[in-house]
Amino acid sequence: MSRTPKPAPKKSATKPSRVTPHAALPQAGLVPSLEGRQAPDFELPDQDGKLVSLKELTARSDVILYFYPKDMTPGCTTEACSFRDHLELLRVAGAQVVGVSADTPASHLKFIEKHRLNFPLLSDSGNQVTKLFGVYKKKSLYGREFMGIERSTFIIGQDGSVRKAFAKVKVNGHVEEVLAALKRSR
Repeated sequence: MSRTPKPAPKKSATKPSRVTPHAALPQAGLVPSLEGRQAPDFELPDQDGKLVSLKELTARSDVILYFYPKDMTPGCTTEACSFRDHLELLRVAGAQVVGVSADTPASHLKFIEKHRLNFPLLSDSGNQVTKLFGVYKKKSLYGREFMGIERSTFIIGQDGSVRKAFAKVKVNGHVEEVLAALKRSR
C-alpha cells in the first residue's frame, strides 16, 4: 500500500513583530555603551499592573534603572535588598531606584512583599526593553547556553541621558559603586 505524501504547510503571510530601537541608538543589542546617549524611552507595567514610562520617572529625579535575571533567586535577592537598604542614601544623592526583569507583575509583587522592597519593579515579559538596552544576551551556565538578562545598571539623568552604565554587575559592593557614580555626576 503506497502513501500519498502530505503537501508542505503554507508559510504565513504575516510579518513578525519588531521592536524599533530609539532613533539615536544603533540596532538593539549592538550598543557597546549607552553612556552619553539618550536612553530609549519605554512603558512597562509595575508590580501592580500600572504602566510606568521612563519619561515619567525622569521627570521626578535621576533614575537608577537596574536589570536583573529573576525574582527570588539568591543573587537577585541580595541585589534588591542592597538597593532597599541604601535607598535613603540614593534618594539623598538625587535618584530613585527601579528594577526590571522578565518576571510577571504578580511575581514582582510577591518578591516585593517577601523582602519588603521599597521601590518599584517593572515587568518586561517580552524582553523588548532589555533588548533596547543591550542587556538581553547569550549566557552560559553549567555548559548550557541560553538567552537571558545580563545583570546591568544604568544611571539616567533627568534629561534622559545615560550618565553611567554598569555591565556584568557583581552584586557585592555594587550599590556603593552606584552611590559613588551619583556623587561624581553632581
